[in-house]
Order: sequence, then C-alpha cells, then structure tokens
Amino acid sequence: MKKFWITLAACFGLASTAEVMACTGLLVGKKASVDGSVMISYAADSYTLYGELYHWPAAVWPEGAMLDINEWDTGKHLGQIPQVRQTYSVVGNMNEHQVAITESTFGGRPELVDTTGIMDYGSLIYIALQRSKSAREAIQVMTDLVAKYGYYSSGESFSIADKNEAWIMEMIGKGTGNKGAVWVAIRIPDDCIAAHANQSRIQQIPFDDKGNCMYSPDVVSFAREKGYFSGKDKDFSFAKAYCPYDFSSLRICEARVWSFFNKYNKDMGKYLNFAKGDVNAEPMPLYIKPDRKLSVSDVRDMMRDHYEGTELDMTNDPGAGPFKAPYRFRPLTYKVDGETYTNERPISTQQTGFVIVPQMRSWLPDAIGGVLWFAVDDANTTVFTPIYCSSTDVPECYRQGNGSMMQFSWTSAFWIRNWVANMVYGRYNQMIGDVRKVQSELENGYLEMQPAIDKAASELYQKDQKEAVKFLTWYSTSTADESVARWKKLGEFLIVKYSDGVVRKEKDGKFLDNGYGQGAAPDSPGYSEEFYRAIVKSAGERLKVK
Repeated sequence: MKKFWITLAACFGLASTAEVMACTGLLVGKKASVDGSVMISYAADSYTLYGELYHWPAAVWPEGAMLDINEWDTGKHLGQIPQVRQTYSVVGNMNEHQVAITESTFGGRPELVDTTGIMDYGSLIYIALQRSKSAREAIQVMTDLVAKYGYYSSGESFSIADKNEAWIMEMIGKGTGNKGAVWVAIRIPDDCIAAHANQSRIQQIPFDDKGNCMYSPDVVSFAREKGYFSGKDKDFSFAKAYCPYDFSSLRICEARVWSFFNKYNKDMGKYLNFAKGDVNAEPMPLYIKPDRKLSVSDVRDMMRDHYEGTELDMTNDPGAGPFKAPYRFRPLTYKVDGETYTNERPISTQQTGFVIVPQMRSWLPDAIGGVLWFAVDDANTTVFTPIYCSSTDVPECYRQGNGSMMQFSWTSAFWIRNWVANMVYGRYNQMIGDVRKVQSELENGYLEMQPAIDKAASELYQKDQKEAVKFLTWYSTSTADESVARWKKLGEFLIVKYSDGVVRKEKDGKFLDNGYGQGAAPDSPGYSEEFYRAIVKSAGERLKVK
C-alpha cells in the first residue's frame, strides 16, 4: 500500500516516473511455526499513513442499512453497498474469529484498472474482516463483492489467514467497462513459509486441486482475450500474464521475499541473481519449506531486515554513511553521469505507518487465541505490543485522533517512536545498541508473560467470557501505553547521551559524574578509519596537517 517513487517499473504498469505501492507480507503455516500458530505479517509503508490502530465493534444492523465505501488510501467516496445484518469485531487487521488479512500492491497492467468500480483493496480487507469467520469465507466475501460492485484498485496480493491455514490471493481488475476482477488464491502448505512484496508471485495454477486453490473462471481466458497469453492452461502464469517482471520488480520487490527465504532455507543462494534483477533467471517458488520452525520473534525480527549478512547488506557501501545506517532516503533511483542507479529497498524501511504480526492459535478459544502483535513506525526501531483480538478498546497511544501526520502528540506511539528513530538514523551504529536493549526488554517481557496471561484469561473464560475479554482488553491497552512511556524515557536518555556529537559516560542507564557533582568528561569517538580514508581520498591535500 501507499506510495514511493521509482523510475520505469513496467510491472507496476506505469510508463515513466511512477507512483507505486510499498508493503511486505510474510506467511508461516502452522506446522512451520514452533508452537503450531499460523502467522502472517505486514508493514504498511507510506510517508502519508499515520500509524494508529483501527477498531470496529461487533454490531447488528437494521434492515436496509447501507455502508459507505471510501477508498482507504485517500478517503475518496466511491459509493454505497448494502450492509449485512451482523458484523464482527475487528481490531487492526484481525477479527474476533482469528481471521487476519493484509496486502501488498503489485499494480500490474495499467489498462486493467477500472475507475468505475466501487471496491478498493482496503475496503475489501476491512469489510471481509467484519463479515468472515474463516480465511476461505473471507476469500468468498472479497471476490463476491468485486464481482458485484467492481474493483477500483490496481493489482494486489493479499495474505488471508485464520487459526488453521494461510492463503495468498492475487487479484487484478479487467479495465473500465468490465466489472469484476481476475484472481487466484492458493493455500500455503502447513509446513511452509511464503511472502509477497509488491510483485505478483503466483505462477502456475493447480486447477485440479480444489481444496487448496480457488480462482476466477476466466483467469486464463481473459488473459488470452487480451493477448497476454497464448499457451496451454497448464503453462499459464498469473504473474507473467498480469504483472511481467522487470529489473525493479525483482531488485526492489522480489529481493525482499528472497531475503526472508534465504534466512530460513540454505538452498536459496541459487535465486540470488533473480533477486538482484536478472529477469531471465529462474523465478523463486511461491512458498518453501524452512530449515527450522519459526517463532513470533523470528517473524517480528524478519520485519526488521535490511539484507544483513548477504551480498545486498545495506551497511556495507558508502551509502550507509559514517555510522553504517541501513537506510536510503527517497528517491529509490538516481542518476550519475547519465547512468541510473538504485538504492536497495529492504523489508524494514523508515516510512512505515504500522507493522503487525498476527498470530492465530487453534488450541485456544478465539478470544484468547488471536494476538495482533502491533507496532507503529519503522519496524527496526519500534516495539511490538500484544493486542488480543477480542479487545473492545484501543490503547490511548494507538487511538485514532491522537495526533496526525500534521500534528505531533507526546501521548502518540507513532510520534514517540518517530522521535527516537530520527535520532538514531543520524548516528545509527552508536545508538542502535541502546535501542535494542530497551526493545528486547519490552518485547521479551511480553512473550514471557504470554503463557500466564493466556492461562489467567482461559480460567476467567470458563467462568465468564465477558470478564475474560475485559481482562485481555486491559492487558492489551495497558502494555501498549506503558511501552510508550518507557520509549519516551529512552528518547530522553539518548538525547543526553549523544548530544553534540559526543558520547556521555553512563553505567546501567545512569550518567556518571566527575566526582564533584558535574558530568564526567564525554568521549569523542569520531568516525571509522574507512570514513577517514574516504575523506583523505577526496580532500586530503587540503586537510593535511603541515
């Protein structure tokens, strides 16, 4: 979702400098996780998206009620559809039945956008969450809505999961005058992991596997009609027909998927050239079997990835600056002497609105089993706090209306995380250790508490389900708000420790004095030898001491 800029991305269906979308989603089957959870993840990356936690209470609607459809990205009113009789409670991107849905935009062929459609991708997500008790039901709801009311957005990949299974569904419109969309949904095997990152990923479709594959009846015939494909059905590739590769769709999009796969499967080196932008190289599979099972911590930490330890590691070239920062501010491409170059685009990026790891657990009641690990701003420098899917309230720090992209708030998690992150960006390798210490303290503490919270909630649930929900709502809101208070303290600590280019001496978080009540003399670490050599190479004669 949301926008960043890049030059000439044919996959996105745009012909020159193009506004495209930028989100990453990871999926983990229940037999690929350490505890039997189904997990997905999502980074909503945008310079204009304010990080907040959405909430729709469960409701019973009167006969004839209508639902306004407003485009999620812009707020533009698209139309109305009839409301259903009963809707379910939704917090963030998970509902009370442990159904979770996320997305990433691949754009695809521009002529397939239908400007007369009503259903945009964001509305599809949040309406389906309010109307579905399973992933399969969510797929049915989404595709029925598009067929009836038209699809307003460009090409999308959706992660759709519940407590038992995870699916990837890819969808693209048919162009103005052709209502509906072509789409395919494939179930990720329980012992596998998958991912998508702004490039269509579904290749061949197992048409005969009705239990693990769903698709629109015209998914192939429409491609033939438009001249995108002319072979046999068994050779049809959704990605090649509706979102063909180019350099940017691989290096900026598929490379993120490769980084995830490479972390958990030793055989992924053979796809490195593909990830680096070779459109003639063998494509990666939609899903792989990991070498080991993944935990919530693994998925959470993968959302902080900058290709560390690989050939694409962002801290190993001059772009990282003197403090080895794994960030490249926009634009993503630039020109030098007439040649175009690209910055790496990792999973973790500075412009994230919110980032989540929905965890669904089938062995617990839905009210307790679903946990939305929720964070705002840059995944690398934020804190994931647990929000149980039955929560009936939103923490003050995540609440809509508490600040905005145009208004700072000292009680807003989004702005407190941004405040700290923007200090860290300038002196990354010096400051990130202090961030990691507090980050680990909080996140590991939540994970260690989870069994006790689950147990207490389960005991309450047996006696009074409403009291159990109240308890989980209290826990979800209090931990989130407390995390912001702790992060504010971290910011105060960092600005004292690192002010004016020095590092003030401290031990266990307490600053040292000189023995007479004044601050101890700070250290002046300067820069790395590598950076000094770069200066000498560029301006050494002018700066030489004589």
